[in-house]
Amino acid sequence: MRSRAIDRPANPATSSGSRTLARGGWLRTVGRIALGAALLFAGISHLTVARSEFRAQVPAWVPLDEDFVVLASGVVEIALGAGLVALPRHRVLIGCLTAAFFVAVFPGNVSQWLTQTSAFRLDTDRARFVRLYFQPLLVLWALWSTGVLGRRRTSR
Repeated sequence: MRSRAIDRPANPATSSGSRTLARGGWLRTVGRIALGAALLFAGISHLTVARSEFRAQVPAWVPLDEDFVVLASGVVEIALGAGLVALPRHRVLIGCLTAAFFVAVFPGNVSQWLTQTSAFRLDTDRARFVRLYFQPLLVLWALWSTGVLGRRRTSR
């Protein structure tokens, strides 16, 4: 004879997925999808309407063709954005890759400030300098929204 607890279906409010959603996991999910959508938009813009603006941000010291860098980074952004939206089971890995991507492109932002290059309506030194503070926020957003930050370690 089986016990009554075994016969009962699992309570959805206590399953691990629902507990995560109850503790604010829904906010992380929304943040992850919003970041993914933003990366998809930016990546598509790299390949289409904002290509010349992105070329202006490629530092002169990068030993590759500017257009190649813009196209390649656009493809990477599209892949990361699509992964953030469509592959929630791999969100931790994609979050780490996205954060690494944001770190990798940061020198371009610094170069834009140092060389006083205007692009994307960043046409003053102050605007270009203030922008530098947003890149670390993007890194944190990628890590937080994918669960890399704030993860509890569990023993098995």
